[in-house]
Parts: sequence; C-alpha cells; structure tokens
Amino acid sequence: MKISEILGEPSPKSHRRFIGESLAGCWVVALLGFSGYVLHFGSAPVGFLFLLVVVSEAIVCGFWQATIVSFLACACLDYFFYPPTLTFNIVDPQDWVALGAFELSALVVSRVSSREQRSSRLASVQRAAMEHLYELSRSTLLINLHRQPGPQLTELIQRIFSAEAVAIYDANSCQCDRSGTWNDDEMDLAKDCFLIQADSHDSFTNTWLRVLRVGNESVGAIAIRGTLEPLVTDALASLAAITLDRCVSFEKETRIEAAHQSERLRAAVLDSLAHAVKTPLTAIQTATSGLREVGKLNDVQDKLVSLVEDEANELNVLCTRLLQMAKLEANQLSLSDDEIVVADLVSRVLKEQSDRMGGHPVEVDVRDPSLTISGDEELISTALTQFLDNAAKYSFAGRAVKVSAWTSHSEVMISVHNFGPTIPIGDRERIFQRFFRSERSRNMAAGTGIGLSTVKMAAEAHHGHVWVISGDDEGTTFFLALPQNGRRSQ
Repeated sequence: MKISEILGEPSPKSHRRFIGESLAGCWVVALLGFSGYVLHFGSAPVGFLFLLVVVSEAIVCGFWQATIVSFLACACLDYFFYPPTLTFNIVDPQDWVALGAFELSALVVSRVSSREQRSSRLASVQRAAMEHLYELSRSTLLINLHRQPGPQLTELIQRIFSAEAVAIYDANSCQCDRSGTWNDDEMDLAKDCFLIQADSHDSFTNTWLRVLRVGNESVGAIAIRGTLEPLVTDALASLAAITLDRCVSFEKETRIEAAHQSERLRAAVLDSLAHAVKTPLTAIQTATSGLREVGKLNDVQDKLVSLVEDEANELNVLCTRLLQMAKLEANQLSLSDDEIVVADLVSRVLKEQSDRMGGHPVEVDVRDPSLTISGDEELISTALTQFLDNAAKYSFAGRAVKVSAWTSHSEVMISVHNFGPTIPIGDRERIFQRFFRSERSRNMAAGTGIGLSTVKMAAEAHHGHVWVISGDDEGTTFFLALPQNGRRSQ
C-alpha cells in the first residue's frame, strides 16, 4: 500500500475527471471574458476575476488544471481586451505578464493547498492511531490474567489495528503465539528478533519486528505485518511489553500467595498434630514410669522400659519443637526477657546433651565468663541444643565438637564447630528451610529437617540471624548471632 493511500491522498485522477475539471474552469473563464466584453469592462477588473478563477481552480482541482485555465484566461484577455480587440496578438508583452502572474499564483496556491491537505490527513491518521492505541491499552487491562497473555494480545492487536498477521514471543513462558497467516519460514520471526535483540522493518513484506522491553529488561518480541507508522509500532510494542510484565507480576503474586497459604496450612497441621500427639505421649511416659514402681524388673524388662522412655522423650522433644515452630510462625509465642549468662547456658545445655553426643569430646571456649544476653532462655537453649544435636549426628567418629561464645560489636556470637561432611554452597541457605535436608548427609542420620528452621525462627524472633560455613579443611561451623541488648519482636 502506497503512502499516498495511507495519508488519504487521492489517487491519480482519471482522464475523464481531469478533462471535466479543466473544462469547468475554462467555461467559467470564457463566460466571464465574454460578459466583460459585452459590458465593456476594462482589462484590469476582468484580469482580477480571471485570477480568482485560476486560484480557485488551483485550490479545488490542482496545478495542472489551473495551468490550462491560465492559458485560456490569457487568450481571453488578448482577444477581448487588449487592442486590437477580437484578434490574437500573442507577442504582446501584456500576455506574457498575465500568464506569468496566473501560473505563479496557481503554483503557490496549489502547493500551499496540497501541504495543508496533507497535514490534515496526517493529523487524521495520527488521531486514528491514538484512538487505536487507547483502545488497545483499555483492552489489555481487561484481559484474563489467569490465561496466557500471548494469544489474547495477538488477537487484540490484529483486530484493533487491522493487521494482516501478528506474532508475540513471551520470554517468560518461552512460547510464541500467532494470529493471521504466516509462512513456514516466518514462524520464528518474533523469537529470532528476541534472540538477536534488534528491531527491524521489512519493507518488501511490510513486516515490523520489535523487541519488547520494560526498562532495560527484555520480556519478549513482537512481529506485525500491516500498514503502521514507526511511532505507532513502537507505542504498540511498549503496551505489549507492559502487559506481559504485568502478567508475570500477577503470576508471581499468585505463587507467593499460594505459598503463604500452604505455609499457614502446614503450620496449622503441625500445631494440631503436635497437640494430638502430646496427650498419648504423656500417658505413655506416665505408664513407663509407673512400671518401675510396680515391682522389680528383670534385665530384659528394664531394657524395654528404658527404650520406651528414651523414644518417648525423643517424641516429646520433637513435639515441643513442632509447637514452638508453629507458634513462632504465627507470632503467638510470648518471649520472656531473661538475663542469661552465656557460660551457664552452655554448661547447662551440654549437661543435658551429654548422653546424646555419641562419644564426641566437647571443647568449650567462652572468652568472657561474665558475658550475658537478654532473651528467652528456653528458646535460645533449644537453638543451641539443635546445633549440638546436629554436630553429634554428622561429625566423623571420634572428632571433637567445639562450642564458642564471644562478643562482636553489639552482638553475641555463639558457634558450634564439628568435622563432618561438607555442606555444598547451594545448600547453606536452604538447610535453614523447613524439611530440607542436604543430599550428602541425608543418609548419615535420621531426622525431620525442622530443627534448623526452628533455630532460624528463634534467632529472627530475637532480631538475630544464623548462618553456616563449611569446607573440607576447616570443617563445618554453625553461627547464632543475637543482639546483646536488643529488644525482641513479640
């Protein structure tokens, strides 16, 4: 399609229309010339009337029609008004002056008229383009965010802009959606445009290629075949990019909300399960302690009762952790504000864990015996107990476990070091997530994967943080950092 058609300019006139417009102007000139001669007008007023006719012909019809009328007007002036009258004296200088004036007027007026008409048509095209862009922007706000945006966008663009074909490549889903007719070798135009990150225009097929960008990030590409202006194409590509980005944001928000709902449901299930287990577990512990009071037990009976007591205590610790974790997640755990001497805390926890260290020697390095922190003593004890329990489970046989405590700026640092399997870099953040267990150590010891997540939540409840470093030469060290005088969130 030619640019003259895009701007709404008339196509070249047919010979019949051209002759008709020329004859109409000539007829008016001849009528005025004859009337002026009959009424005995002078050449000046008649020449002025001829000039008006030429100018009108140039405005309405064009330069070439006005040229024909100009020649006839000069002939009428020469024949009717310049002496000798009723004869043609073409060599008279007045004829050439009149013809020059008519031609110059026709040329100037026709050019000005053509320019104004072109500006008017261009303004109409731009207004229509803005209306189409507005309709597209309004329609994109109403698309179904639960469906893929590509098919919806291609249909909207093709319908609103009357495009022959549209293709959109979505980088988020790695999917290319098309509408209209594309050849087999054109199926990946949008994808190729995204890969090479370059805009282009094929004038032969009238196909526009644009990379869809939001800021400095590319979210896809679009291919459009149809009659469009470059500015309209760029604006259309921007609207498509914003729509794709909005769909991606909505998808992320949906996943986050689903994850939050899943976490809340899981916390509720864990809380209910822990409470449900606590009651029969208390009955089992009471019954086993009563067995020893019934009478003297033989060795086999005593071992069985001890086994039941140990496993019941293990279940009791697990249920306590589950309840603490559920309450910490729901911000329902009321934290006490105890003044804790770190050395006494370490000694008490080590004494409680002495039977669970698996024969590993324990080294204690508390640099300041008077070091104190403010916090919930039971919760911090649980965190240290979990670190020691992990060290005992995953340390190599016979290797020592070292517990250290010191101050660093305004924080109290508590660490537990052991030599065991190295924790991969990719797992060092994830091991503090609930139910996650590293592949390298999963088969070394039984576990549920909730202990370290409880430690992390306990630290965050005290405005602290936890982390781990691990290597083949230096071993593995878990750190718990707590503010020395900080207040905790409730």
